[in-house]
Amino acid sequence: MLQEFKTFISRGNVVELAVGIIIGAAFTGIVNSLVKDMLMPPIGWIMGGIDFSNYFLNLSGGHYESLSAAEAAGAATINYGRFINALINFFIVAGALFLIVRQVNRLHFLHDSKPKAPPRQEVLLEEIRDALRARQAPAPGDTTRPGA
Repeated sequence: MLQEFKTFISRGNVVELAVGIIIGAAFTGIVNSLVKDMLMPPIGWIMGGIDFSNYFLNLSGGHYESLSAAEAAGAATINYGRFINALINFFIVAGALFLIVRQVNRLHFLHDSKPKAPPRQEVLLEEIRDALRARQAPAPGDTTRPGA
């Protein structure tokens, strides 16, 4: 059983998957920071100082100045501002992945579009054609054409 596990782990696909997950986790941190620290402040400023992360519906009936105050009081809330942030985050990640996959596909297409060697029969036919042309070609200075 241990040998089977070693074989399973040492396969290329498992290692590549693990690397992908680790890079994905790091990428998530970068995208979260991009959304929270870079994109949302200008969007909020353009919209008049709106902070989406602080938008919520209070289901408890009281009034709270911020979402953190409502959470500290234990109020039941629907945090639709955080959901808006998550949607923006998702679209940024999806767009970035689309661009990455598109470039990888383009590289694969360029790699696959390199001219391949012609089939052997075509090479042989070209050699025969060239040999026939060489046989029929007039010698330099000869004005008569063979076979005419």
